[in-house]
Amino acid sequence: MFDLPFTLTSLHTAYQDGLPARDVVEEVYRRIEEIADPGIFIHLIDKAELLEEAAALGSFDPARPLWGIPFVIKDNIDAAGKPTTAGCPAYEFLAETDAFVVAKLKAAGALLIGKTNLDQFATGLVGVRSPYQPPKNAVDPAMVPGGSSSGSAVAVGHGIVSFSLGTDTAGSGRVPAALNNIVGLKPTLGALSASGVVPACRSLDTISIFALTVEDAYAAYQAAAGFDAADAYSRAIAAPPLSSVPPKLRIGIPDAASIEFFGDEAQAQSFAETIALLKDDGAEIIEVDFTPFYDVAHMLYEGAWVAERHTVLEDLMRDTPEVVHPVTRQVVGAALKLSATDAFRGIYRLKELARKTEPVMQSVDLLCVPTMPTFYSVADLEADPIGPNSRNGTYTNFVNLLDMCGLAVPVAPR
Repeated sequence: MFDLPFTLTSLHTAYQDGLPARDVVEEVYRRIEEIADPGIFIHLIDKAELLEEAAALGSFDPARPLWGIPFVIKDNIDAAGKPTTAGCPAYEFLAETDAFVVAKLKAAGALLIGKTNLDQFATGLVGVRSPYQPPKNAVDPAMVPGGSSSGSAVAVGHGIVSFSLGTDTAGSGRVPAALNNIVGLKPTLGALSASGVVPACRSLDTISIFALTVEDAYAAYQAAAGFDAADAYSRAIAAPPLSSVPPKLRIGIPDAASIEFFGDEAQAQSFAETIALLKDDGAEIIEVDFTPFYDVAHMLYEGAWVAERHTVLEDLMRDTPEVVHPVTRQVVGAALKLSATDAFRGIYRLKELARKTEPVMQSVDLLCVPTMPTFYSVADLEADPIGPNSRNGTYTNFVNLLDMCGLAVPVAPR
């Protein structure tokens, strides 16, 4: 049975047939040892503790949707009694309680395995901006693992766990999914509580979910979703069962004049083949001018939202800047050049651009874009730590600023 992926269906079928949860825990730790990537976890929970939790589950209970399902969380999300670092050892503190969503997942029967590596303070889309040893891409170790939720995506990509939690401010729940050949679900802001999460940009952040299938990602989302009065950004957003695909979807894609692959012909061909599949399934493809969406995307690191990141790091940047990763320090340090006037100008500009996107959004059921315009290697990032990271967010940054949800799904391998 362990030759099968750790999907919810396969595990629950095995549990129904009598497999003990402790056997899955043992297999999780066997896989961690076999993969032998010390960059995945910042804090791995002791196996003996997990075996006790597995025993405490009792007999298989199908009424608990995540009974015995192993998962991990990004280390900017709290787990009771465990350290939270946000990728910065000097920032580390011991969490007194579980984050709201972690508590809900545990209540649904899920087993927390550990806390994963990330781009420090969730600033980055590459996964190598960490003072800890960065994790290796689960598909090709020469490629970056994707960030900022690098460890969470790699753990699922290797099949160590069934699902994981990341966070998404600029694409950090989708870019690592693409790079590790898994599903990445970025919910609408407020659908998942941010209580117990170290923010990057609090007005844009959402917890995200990585899984092997869309169905598994959505099952974890359903278990974690819920209104939290303690989170000022929480909203009561329904999480109904997945519906069947409508008979005919109107799907918007960037037109030929505005689509961008930065010279990556393999990526361009892959996207063309994906659009052909959608057409074969009966979708109506609508080409749209993507310029307003690009203009929105560029705002994320060019104004008010850089200053929002600085609110989290202000004390460290002032008192002990050396503990902040050099690239993170460079990105967030740009906030010191901004004024309150600049922030309001950015807010006004975003509203104007959002209005320009409204006709497009009203004319289609959804947008389909490449998750990333091209792929970058670890060597590329060593040569240029800023440029490739910015280009990785070409098709993801606008989603957060426009308060949209997003879903990254695998296509045929390059």
